[in-house]
Amino acid sequence: MSEGLNVAVLTVSDTRTYETDTSGQLLEESLLASGHQLADRAIVVDDIYQIRARLSSWIADTAVHAVLVTGGTGFSGRDSTPEAVLPLFDKTIEGFGEVFRALSFDEIGSSTVQSRAIAGLANRTAIFCMPGSTGACRTAWNGLIKDQLDEAHRPCNFVKVLRGEG
Repeated sequence: MSEGLNVAVLTVSDTRTYETDTSGQLLEESLLASGHQLADRAIVVDDIYQIRARLSSWIADTAVHAVLVTGGTGFSGRDSTPEAVLPLFDKTIEGFGEVFRALSFDEIGSSTVQSRAIAGLANRTAIFCMPGSTGACRTAWNGLIKDQLDEAHRPCNFVKVLRGEG
């Protein structure tokens, strides 16, 4: 991989802090190890408008190429990441959730049906939303996101689109 991308990490949680956010930490370490730069990192409570506000600022910033969102994708009463994020997408990456659940099935069995992992593009920014568990973030990064943010990955990846070249 040549020049890395600028990637932000957003943790959606009512309880986590930077000290206890193992999922956000894993994503940060993973993107840095892959040659990307950390554009920003934040934690917001599971509130549709706070999620949208933070994401919208990164989407509007042309220096941010991708955002990794962890948390709020389940079915509990406060889980609202998909509802917050879907209206922001210009295009939905349908296969992300499908492939994530297929990979996750091998690890957690039928519990994977409770994952509402989604991804899409907004203003040439890739947004990947995954569950809040560290294991799920590892599965999403290693099984999908890492390759799609690597311009050497074939037959295709998102890098040229994110850089405005494609």
